[in-house]
Amino acid sequence: MDVLVKRLDAKLREWEPDIVATVRERISEIIDLADRDALDIMRSRAVEQEVLDLLDEPILQ
Repeated sequence: MDVLVKRLDAKLREWEPDIVATVRERISEIIDLADRDALDIMRSRAVEQEVLDLLDEPILQ
């Protein structure tokens, strides 16, 4: 079994039920996007953080 799957399986048994439900929902969304070859249109958290950081930078004149 893949290391990621093993880790996810362990975490799903460890987390609170509301966290598990959220994780399952998000993973299902990612699988659906991957099946439609549409992952490239989904912004990653890193990209969103870069944009937020840029917006927070002071404007130099």
